[in-house]
Order: sequence, then C-alpha cells, then structure tokens
Amino acid sequence: MNEPVKITQQMIRLYDEYTHLTLDRRGFLDKLIKVAGSTAAAAAILPLIENNYAQAAMIAPDDPSLKIEKITFPGASGDMMGYLAMPADASGKLPAVLVIHENRGLNPHIEDVTRRVAAEGFLALGVDFLSPSGGTPADEDVARDMIGKLDAGQTVENAVAAVSFLMSHPASNGKVGAVGFCWGGEFVNQTAVHSPDLAAAAAFYGVVPDAADVPKIKARMLLHYAGLDDRINAGKAGYEAALKAAGVDYRMHVYEGANHAFNNDTNAARYNKEAADLAWSRTIAFFKESLGG
Repeated sequence: MNEPVKITQQMIRLYDEYTHLTLDRRGFLDKLIKVAGSTAAAAAILPLIENNYAQAAMIAPDDPSLKIEKITFPGASGDMMGYLAMPADASGKLPAVLVIHENRGLNPHIEDVTRRVAAEGFLALGVDFLSPSGGTPADEDVARDMIGKLDAGQTVENAVAAVSFLMSHPASNGKVGAVGFCWGGEFVNQTAVHSPDLAAAAAFYGVVPDAADVPKIKARMLLHYAGLDDRINAGKAGYEAALKAAGVDYRMHVYEGANHAFNNDTNAARYNKEAADLAWSRTIAFFKESLGG
C-alpha cells in the first residue's frame, strides 16, 4: 500500500517563501523535491499545497438568491473592474463591504468569498486590483508577478475610490467596510489609513502599516492572525501598541496552530476549517455591528 502523503510545516513555509517572497517556481520545485525526498513525492504533494480553484464555490455563481454583475467604476487613474453581489430580494439599503483579494488577483475563490459576504446581507464588491494591468489572468503565477509590479500608492488610491463608489451606490446605506486576505489584508490596513470614510476593516494575516500612520485610522479594526505565521506576526505586537496609543477601536485574534492563508479553502494544506469558520463568523458579526444589517 502507498504511504499517505504527509505535508510538513517546512513544506508549507517553503510554499509561503515561493508565493510571497523571492523564490521562483523552479527554485521552489527544486527545494520541494529535496524536502519530499523524491520527484514522485513532490509531485504528489504539489496539488495539496497549491490552490485548487475547482473547489472554489461554497456558493454557486448562479445562485438565485443573489444578484451578481461584473461592473466597472472610476478608479484613481482609470476604470477599475469589479464583481458586485447582493441579495436578490433586498428591499432596503444595504451595508457595503469591499473585498480585497490575495496576491493572485480576483480569481474564482475571491469571487466566491464576495458571494459569501453578499449572502450575509451585504452589498459586496470584489475589486480586481490588476485592472490597471488589464485584469487578472487565469495563470496564478502570472498574476502574482503582475501584483508585484503594481504601484502601491496607486493601489491604495484605487481602494479608496472603491470605498467612495460603495458609499454612493444606490443600493448602499452609505456605511462601508473592507475585508482582505494576505496581500489584501495589507491593503485593508492601508485603506483604513488612507480612507477616513471607511467604517470597519477586517484584515486577515496582513502586513501592518507604519506605526506613524496608525493615528490616521478612523475605522473600527478586526485583525486575524495565524499562530504559525511568523513572517506576518513579526509586526503584530508593534501594530497593537500603535493602535492602543492612537485610541483606535480594534479587536485582535490569533488562531493557534493555523497557518498563513488558513481561510483559503482551495488550499488543502493550509486551510484550517475550525479557524476559518470562527474568523468568518467574527468578521460577519463585526460588519453587522459596525455597518448595520
């Protein structure tokens, strides 16, 4: 009988180095083969530590309970593309939530996350922050490279523009929150710094802003961290100290035993259902409390 494939923490950290730092795909595969012990073992492990978007839909794209459309709206220096979803039977104004993707762009997983937000009673907008580069490609490695070439200042301006768009949308009650994951968590933090109109922000394992910028935050903050995510957690204590000093309304949760990207259910190795379910329930409750609905 074949031995079951075992994913080690070293393999997960190696994948994190590849997806977020400087390791290219060839270097990643070479190291994975060494860690796994053979090319065959690495080939068996690879599908478990990479995202599988065939598993993306917790809520079907054609779910009749939702009204979904692909839109454009004015960004900082041109039109931005987005995926807009809301309850189909909404009769009144809805609280709005901006959904900021990981460093793979607006892919099927993030579209599904946007639908999940909408299903909870929100006007939800997943923005394609690769719009200035032509939009998110199907190849996630190409998308990652494109993300790395984005102008950070312009990206923040586009996020602030998305907040303004949602505030003035006819279906919106004028109160806007933002949720983001990984790269998106970083830009949720940055949106909170740069948009005084943002009412609530939920950042999943995101790089923290400069401490000097924290006093600019007007939004209520909900911060989710993975216990095993040493790279991101290195900035956590300083961020919390700055939030306290600035008098920002914040909540911080650490999910022990969970890895970076624990909310991404398309990644078998890093997804942690217990942590993801708890963080998601906290996030939805936080938005309902902060935005209405």
